[in-house]
Amino acid sequence: MKSAIEYTAEPMGELKVVRDFLPPPHELVFEEETVKITIGLSRSSVDFFKREAKRNHTAYQKMIRRLLDVYASRYEQDAPTTGGTARR
Repeated sequence: MKSAIEYTAEPMGELKVVRDFLPPPHELVFEEETVKITIGLSRSSVDFFKREAKRNHTAYQKMIRRLLDVYASRYEQDAPTTGGTARR
């Protein structure tokens, strides 16, 4: 059982104003252009993402999309400017 809070009229000491550092809600809502594709993935990969998505309360497609975005962003920065591609 919780005990009741007792308020007093005693001084609170030195107060400090903390500026709001969070973005307003309208800056949190953004639409990123997406493109619908059809892709075949291995059953084990899909099962993995579905398990992790359930554990993290999100959609597995979002996780895959984010993974691809991070991968592309990382390698886009390091891409050679000659336009050639290396194959293994």
